[in-house]
Amino acid sequence: MDIFDRIRNDRGPLGQHAKETHGYFTFPKLEGEISNHMTFRGKEVLVWSVNNYLGLANHPEVRKVDAEASEKWGMGYPMGARMMSGQTSEHEALENDLSEFMQKEDSFLLNFGYQGCQSAIEALVSRHDVIVYDSESHACMVDGFRLHQGKRFVFSHNDMESFAKQLERAKNITDVTGGGILVVTEGVFGMAGDQGKLAEICKFKKEYGFRLFVDDAHGFGTVGEQGRGAGDHQGCHDQIDVYFGTFAKAMATIGAFVSGDEDVIDFLRYNMRSQTFAKALPMPIVVGARKRLQMLRDSSEHKDNLWKIATSLQSGLKSSGFNIGKTNSCVTPVFLQGGLGEATNLTVDLRENHGIFCSIVVYPVVPKDTIMLRLIPTAIHTQADVDLTIKVFSNIKDKLEAGQYKSETIASWS
Repeated sequence: MDIFDRIRNDRGPLGQHAKETHGYFTFPKLEGEISNHMTFRGKEVLVWSVNNYLGLANHPEVRKVDAEASEKWGMGYPMGARMMSGQTSEHEALENDLSEFMQKEDSFLLNFGYQGCQSAIEALVSRHDVIVYDSESHACMVDGFRLHQGKRFVFSHNDMESFAKQLERAKNITDVTGGGILVVTEGVFGMAGDQGKLAEICKFKKEYGFRLFVDDAHGFGTVGEQGRGAGDHQGCHDQIDVYFGTFAKAMATIGAFVSGDEDVIDFLRYNMRSQTFAKALPMPIVVGARKRLQMLRDSSEHKDNLWKIATSLQSGLKSSGFNIGKTNSCVTPVFLQGGLGEATNLTVDLRENHGIFCSIVVYPVVPKDTIMLRLIPTAIHTQADVDLTIKVFSNIKDKLEAGQYKSETIASWS
């Protein structure tokens, strides 16, 4: 069969609905300044789906530094990969800032979160090593596992009995191959909002001698002392061997980093293909990231405001009878029952009639007949935003349970 014929006949689980969903449910356009209120299809909406936890995206101090750095350096400098011609003192300074903040020996700056996490995992393991990972690991981690030429075992999400079984399987193999075990999990799981059981996982380190890699994209800047992450919050930060964080969530910019022991990070610096063969981050992004990190480190105001809103939102939803799962982070999922047709009708009602924009998550990301509305609170949301959202959600929940959104087809929105 011709490859393109196969593609035309099988668009994938999400792509199969592209004609009905593109521009509204998928690839929607939020316009205007990044804030709690933006514009969607010409109307102002209350937005709960922008990764701007600390509200730094349009902070005046941040915008000033971004603008000054862009005027001074432009978006081209430095040209080339860092190993060849893209190294600067500012890149090194940001890495030093990150190491000091994360209380690790060294850090390596990465261009993007997705490719960085994927590439770091692939670089750390040889074909003799075994990866043991949580079943709800992010796609970037899963793609890193797929690049691994050795064995990998998955344990049920945050299930320590399942984890122990997979560790034993891994140890039986490494006892023969002479390899090691890399355990991979998340600090904060970005969909359901629950933290990985890092402290419990670390209790197995002495017996099994594994190394621990933690992707803390949603924990960096939001949990732990000063925002040092989930491991810090759980009292086991020093036992995380490789800490991965991204700038795309709390710092509202581009880039990521890994932190750990100096020799390990230096190995990654010279062996991560995604960085060796990619252009260095442009100078304005690096300078802007240093400013964001400084604000994150030196002031608790933004994190305090974030948690004030997140706590009010979550407690209000729970007291109104909503199922928000096991979240113990700022990520706020709302679980409802219904199919794709109901989910899309409900979403159109939220956006068009109530002016609320949040992400809709359906199968295959969540189980069939489950609708997850995913809310990302930020430091710039208000109590009025929270009160309105809970009131509207109660209204749409009543409609859903009364069958008013029932449909076998995707809602029309044009």
